[in-house]
Parts: sequence; C-alpha cells; structure tokens
Amino acid sequence: MTDALTRSRRLGAIGCVIGLLALVAAVLPHWVLPVIDPPPPIDKVIVDVGHRVKDRLVARLKGVDYQAPVREPSWTDRLHQQLPMAAVSLGLLAIILGVIGQLRREERHVAAMATTLGGCAIAVQLSFVLMGVLVVMALLYFLGDFLALF
Repeated sequence: MTDALTRSRRLGAIGCVIGLLALVAAVLPHWVLPVIDPPPPIDKVIVDVGHRVKDRLVARLKGVDYQAPVREPSWTDRLHQQLPMAAVSLGLLAIILGVIGQLRREERHVAAMATTLGGCAIAVQLSFVLMGVLVVMALLYFLGDFLALF
C-alpha cells in the first residue's frame, strides 16, 4: 500500500545531476582554469602582438599575403571555448527535466531543485556576459567624457 503513495524521483534526480554538472561547467572556465593554467604575462603578449604587427607590415610592403603561424590551441583554450556552451545546454536540459518531472507529479522539491540548478548555471553564464557589456559601456563613457562628448 505504501508503494502506491511514494512518488517517483527519477526525472528530478537526473535533472539535479545534470544541473549540477551545468553549474560546474559554468564556474570552471572563469575561476578554476586560470589557476590551473595561468594566462601568459602581459609583457609576453605585448611582444608577440608587436612581432605579428611587424610581420604584417613587412608582408604588406613586399606585396605578399600575410599568413599567421598556425597556433595549436591548448587544452585550456579548448575548454574555455566549449564549457560555456555545455553549461547553457546542460542547464536547459536540467530545466526541461525538472519541468517534465513536475508535470509527471514527481516529488516537488526534487523537480524544483533541478530547475533551480539549471537556471543558476544559465544565470552564471549570462552574468559574465553582462559584466563584459558593463565594462565596455564604462570604458566608452570614460572615453567620451575624456573627449568631452558627454
């Protein structure tokens, strides 16, 4: 008789695991990967860019097409490119599983947890995009103020 009263947790539990993976994928490229594989020092980046600009100018003066050297992306570069898409995709999948679990009348708190974890993973990704937009807007405002445009 108690078997008829217990509710299933299958979709909600799967959604929770997927939502947790999405949250890890959202946080990993921004806080963990720079600690594991730090970016090169700024002076090395400036020197490399200077050499590339010089090579482009020399190629243009010679009248030949400039071909940049082939650079093999490191494993952290590949993770930086792939993890944001994985975080959003897994977050959406967790939300879908949580909603379907709620529609199938599974336990409410498990389905809500899956939906919340998926939504938080997407929110973390959007927050980094919005922070970048705010920084660009602040720089444009500072530049406009400096040039007395505003």
